[in-house]
Amino acid sequence: MAIAQTILTQDLADEIALVDAKPDKLRGEMLDLQHAAAFLPRTKITASVDYDVTAGSDLCIVTAGARQNPGESRLNLLQRNVALFRHIIPPLAKSSPDSILLIVSNPVDVLTYVAWKLSGFPVNRVLGSGTNLDSSRFRFLIADHLDVNAQDVQAFIVGEHGDSSVALWSSISVGGIPVLSFLEKQQIAYEKQTLEDIHQTVVGSAYEVIRLKGYTSWAIGYSVANLARTILRDQRKIHPVTVLARGFYGVDGGDVFLSLPALLGRNGVVAVTNVHMTDEEAEKLQESAKTILEMQSQLGL
Repeated sequence: MAIAQTILTQDLADEIALVDAKPDKLRGEMLDLQHAAAFLPRTKITASVDYDVTAGSDLCIVTAGARQNPGESRLNLLQRNVALFRHIIPPLAKSSPDSILLIVSNPVDVLTYVAWKLSGFPVNRVLGSGTNLDSSRFRFLIADHLDVNAQDVQAFIVGEHGDSSVALWSSISVGGIPVLSFLEKQQIAYEKQTLEDIHQTVVGSAYEVIRLKGYTSWAIGYSVANLARTILRDQRKIHPVTVLARGFYGVDGGDVFLSLPALLGRNGVVAVTNVHMTDEEAEKLQESAKTILEMQSQLGL
């Protein structure tokens, strides 16, 4: 709902269709949004438990996912989510055969692969929200540490959206100046540990929010609306999102999806950009890919 609300307030769509398994809650959410019509850009809002309501969509955003039970293994949770996707993806793909699928459900990397397999869509039209939000948190923390505007910081987190994510320190720039040169010019001491701590804070951010309020919503709402804007308006911006990574940066061994900086537009993924990585960063990315491939191999898809 945070994603839908943010897309509405930013006037990104003429029509929004909501689909959920709980009819009463779904109708309540739809009415609540419709009642705000006088304060919002003109957007038609519909809702149904039937996927036919989504017919002809340009962009389908999937957020449905089972919650982890206490003591439940990650693999068991994943298998429950795969079962859920078997009911969601085929009817979505059938109703909107030319749409772009944007997966937000977690674990997002493996579920993007699942969506690609179940939809039969070309690989450029299936992507995941990946580390777009992680990278935003990363940029904020670096900017905060250096006392600069976050919009002037160019920095990416890549790999798995999770514990094995990789911070690309070697390609960080501030106002177009490589970060090490920036530190030198501002007479700020280079401390590797401080930078590592920033990455660990990014990794733990979602856990912290979940511990405090029970779930994450607003930041992911803005992050996904940000991706929707780039795609629907063909803005050709680079975002770190979940894409098919085979063949990039030494990642091989199978059809693995993980986050890489990708150029996005009206047709989905236009290209994967060639960001500079050190050998150590590329190795960490390859390890991240192995972690995801291991999970995929147990799904039997």
